[in-house]
Amino acid sequence: MPFDVRRFDIYRKVPKDLTQPTYTGAFISILCCFFILFLFLSELTGFIATEIVNELYVDDPDKDSGGKIDVSLNVSLPNLHCDLVGLDIQDEMGRHEVGHIDNSMKIPINQGEGCRFEGKFTINKVPGNFHVSTHSATAQPQNPDMTHSIHKLAFGDKLQVHNVKGAFNALGGADKLSSNPLASHDYILKIVPTVYEDLSGRQRFSYQYTVANKEYVAYSHTGRIIPAIWFRYDLSPITVKYTERRQPFYRFITTICAIVGGTFTVAGIIDSCIFTASEAWKKIQIDIQSISGLKQLC
Repeated sequence: MPFDVRRFDIYRKVPKDLTQPTYTGAFISILCCFFILFLFLSELTGFIATEIVNELYVDDPDKDSGGKIDVSLNVSLPNLHCDLVGLDIQDEMGRHEVGHIDNSMKIPINQGEGCRFEGKFTINKVPGNFHVSTHSATAQPQNPDMTHSIHKLAFGDKLQVHNVKGAFNALGGADKLSSNPLASHDYILKIVPTVYEDLSGRQRFSYQYTVANKEYVAYSHTGRIIPAIWFRYDLSPITVKYTERRQPFYRFITTICAIVGGTFTVAGIIDSCIFTASEAWKKIQIDIQSISGLKQLC
C-alpha cells in the first residue's frame, strides 16, 4: 500500500453536505470577523507606534564632550543699556572669565534703553556659576536696574520629542520685571544629564534641571554690592535615559495568531452552546406535542 502523506493532516475537512448552516452561526461569524478586525487594527497601531522607555543609572553619558556642557542663554533686561551688560563665568576648576563675548549677541530693546542678551557658551562639568552683570563695563552705573525676563536657559542638545516630558527649559518664561531694580537674583540649578536614544541607536545628550531662586539686596562694609543675575549650578550623578522602542515583529505575529485563534475558538463554543440548546428546546417541544397528541387520542 503506497504511503499517503494525507494521514498527517490534522485539519480534516468535513463535506459541506454533512454541515448545517444556521442564522445564529451566521450572526456570530459576522460579529467574530468584525471583532477580529478591530483587534487586528488595534494591535497594528500599537506595532507601528513607538514607546519611550526610561531608566536611571550613575555614569557620565557624554564622555566625548571633553568635560564640557553647551549652554544657551536668552535674557532681556529692559532697563539696562547694552554697553553695560556682560556675562561672567567661573567654576571650581579655577575658570574665571569676565565679559565673555564669544558666540554672544546684544540686541537693544525698549528704544535703546534696554538690552536682550543671547549667548551660547560652554561650562565645565563641575560646580560653578555664570552671571549676567555690569562687572565687565568700563564704568559702573550708579543704580543698575537688574529687572529681567528669561526667555531660554537650556543645556546640551535640543530635544523636541513628543513623548518626552521634562524640565529642559525650566526657567523659560521667568518674569522678574516687577522686582526690586537694585536686587540681585540667585537661581540655584541642579542639572540632571539626560540621554535620548532613537530607533536607529543615535544618541542625543541633553540636560534637565530643577531650579530654586531668591532675590536680595546685598551689602558689604564698603556699601551696596553691585547686583547681578546669578545662575549657580551643580551636576547630579544620576543620568536619565530615554530609549525609543518598537514592538518586535514576532510578538506582533504571536498576538495576531492568538487573537484570530482565540476569537474563533470562543465563537465556536458560543455557537455550539446556542445550537445545542436550540436543538434541545426543539426536542422538548416535539415531546410536548407528542404527549398532547396521545392525550387527545385517549
